[in-house]
Amino acid sequence: MNERSDSASDGSIEVDGAMTLDGNAVAGLLEEIFATDLTAQPCICATCGDRAEAGSLRAFTQAPGVILRCSVCGEVMIRIVQTPDATFLDLRGTASLRLPRPTA
Repeated sequence: MNERSDSASDGSIEVDGAMTLDGNAVAGLLEEIFATDLTAQPCICATCGDRAEAGSLRAFTQAPGVILRCSVCGEVMIRIVQTPDATFLDLRGTASLRLPRPTA
């Protein structure tokens, strides 16, 4: 089953909501990679400019990796694939992601 359906009548691409979780569903994975809880951290979509907390992104976990999409325009913001010896992270759909500095 594809996560994307055929193009809508207005030319946009619809994403199947039945396969969608919110970004909080992958909070543990994000914390493992970034060593901090990202769910409340702001990120900006490179496509539409929407600013939202990472936990509000639409998460797709039914792929070989994890896909996080903008909750406004539906474009891919973050791709994460883990193999036995590496984690691959693609953030090209994210214009900005705020990471808090640890407090002393």
